[in-house]
Amino acid sequence: MPALQRSLKPTLWLVAVGLFMQMLDSTIVNTALPAMAGSLGESPLRMQSVVISYALTMAVLIPASGWLADRFGTRRVFFAAIMLFTLGSALCAASQTLPQLVAARVVQGCGGAMLLPVGRLTLLRSFPREQLLRAMSFVAVPAMVGPLVGPWLGGIIAEKISWHWIFLINLPVGAIAGAGTWYLLADRREAEPRQFDLFGYFLLAFGMAAISLSLDGLSGLSIERVFVVLLLVFGLASVVAYWIRASRHPAPLFPLAVFHVHTFTVGLLGNLFARLGSGAMPYLLPLTLQLSLGYSPSHAGMMMLAAASASMLTKRLATSVIDHFGYRRVLVVNTLLVGAAMAAFSLVDPAHPVWLHVIFLAVFGAVNSLQFTAMNTLTLKDLDDQYASSGNSMLSMVQMLSMSMGVTVAAAILAGFTRYTGRGGATDPLPAFHSTFICVGLMTAASTWIFWQLSRDAADSGRRASDKRPADAGAVDVH
Repeated sequence: MPALQRSLKPTLWLVAVGLFMQMLDSTIVNTALPAMAGSLGESPLRMQSVVISYALTMAVLIPASGWLADRFGTRRVFFAAIMLFTLGSALCAASQTLPQLVAARVVQGCGGAMLLPVGRLTLLRSFPREQLLRAMSFVAVPAMVGPLVGPWLGGIIAEKISWHWIFLINLPVGAIAGAGTWYLLADRREAEPRQFDLFGYFLLAFGMAAISLSLDGLSGLSIERVFVVLLLVFGLASVVAYWIRASRHPAPLFPLAVFHVHTFTVGLLGNLFARLGSGAMPYLLPLTLQLSLGYSPSHAGMMMLAAASASMLTKRLATSVIDHFGYRRVLVVNTLLVGAAMAAFSLVDPAHPVWLHVIFLAVFGAVNSLQFTAMNTLTLKDLDDQYASSGNSMLSMVQMLSMSMGVTVAAAILAGFTRYTGRGGATDPLPAFHSTFICVGLMTAASTWIFWQLSRDAADSGRRASDKRPADAGAVDVH
């Protein structure tokens, strides 16, 4: 970091640690779900709420994080985020039942929701513009390493020690990061915080939560059907009410004028629907590897490294591919490839050699990485400074919401096929997994129609996104 101010190095490292903690816990749990289920006396196929509760809480709270930082200062909010995240981790480790674990993950998600956006905001306000890209690139590295090592580390800990240590390892890191934040982090705040539309936020948050929970109820495992219908109706009504309110409110959470930017509208909707399948795969794959293919937790985590490694390697090529072929062609073709890669897991079988499973995972990781990069840059590349902040926050919210809904939908589909294939007394869930992969792949491929709506001039070079605004470097892919 020779070109960065030495006085700001503590700020840089503290934000990097916070982002690493948040991104690590987005993936570390997936491989350990069967071990958690055995310890808590639950079915491994009923553990989706552990993932959903964390991602959904983050999606709900992200819209408020920027205002909280403006109102109370970045240091106080970032410190509170680390403490909440650490407290939630301790509660997760102490959980004795599934409802207790889900509640603890909500607390953890409350902290995680503020780590990423407030950390990014701290850098934006601390570093001069000419150093901002270098600072953003530095903190992006641990944010990418977290999803890379998360599944493998979760499997190792669950198998060799205990799943409780997945959360306990956060305690010393959180304590050190919290102390460093309080004494070393630069405190930045707005002299006059912007107006916050509290009622509009309530409408949007309730709508997102209600729709996601109603989809979870479709699995028939957690909510009675009558409440499913009520949640879905009230959730949709709440989102529509927010949309109407935002169209006439002087200071909405997200200005609707941002949707006048064609690439932003297509990119955001594409992110929402294409990421349903991508959000489901980190949940489905470790379960398939362990429950149907006979892999141990550590072996399953090691296998997931193939997808993560291919993902990181592809990122180095993504810009060149987009520059050469253009956004429209890349997204239309690659969305179909992502759907096909997901559906291809319906062919996996315990009799196949390990190297074949590795190829399946690597191919999926590569095309999925290209998809994320293309969607993110498309969404933000044409936003001017007036809408850059709100557009970036909306993208972060949609990413987490789509991850939550992806796991929700996949769990509901898997539960339905499990009941169907189990009518004859069959106990192997592999046919149910196969059918679920096909459905998830078709669902992802269907989102191709969204990217097909891109105008021809959206097929230009991706260099505009990297040259136009350094703040875009803060966008982090959520795997």
